[in-house]
Amino acid sequence: MAKFNGYGGGFPGMGGNMNQLIKQAQKMQNDMMKTQEDIEQKEFEVTSGGGAVTLVMNGKKIVKSIKIKPEVVDPDDVEMLEDLILTAFTEGIKKADSIVEAEMGKFNIPGGLNGLL
Repeated sequence: MAKFNGYGGGFPGMGGNMNQLIKQAQKMQNDMMKTQEDIEQKEFEVTSGGGAVTLVMNGKKIVKSIKIKPEVVDPDDVEMLEDLILTAFTEGIKKADSIVEAEMGKFNIPGGLNGLL
């Protein structure tokens, strides 16, 4: 590698090996991709209405299943059931977001991920 202002391939003021910095960045990128894949494979369960509605969602925020207890199905109060489902779905999204934040936060990227995932 050619020398740049007397530094062995690095940039003035960097005081280190640029190749090492690139390797560290590539390792971080690979680790982040692996972590994201792991998150997407996770499944978790949330409930609403004291367990009246149970929703299973994965880390990609895809609903895998919804279970509704028969006793909460009241044809005269469909609105309540809709609210319970909406609440369970909202809690699932919050839980998925918190898992992503916790897992990806360990990479300590300044300014956060800003919607990169």
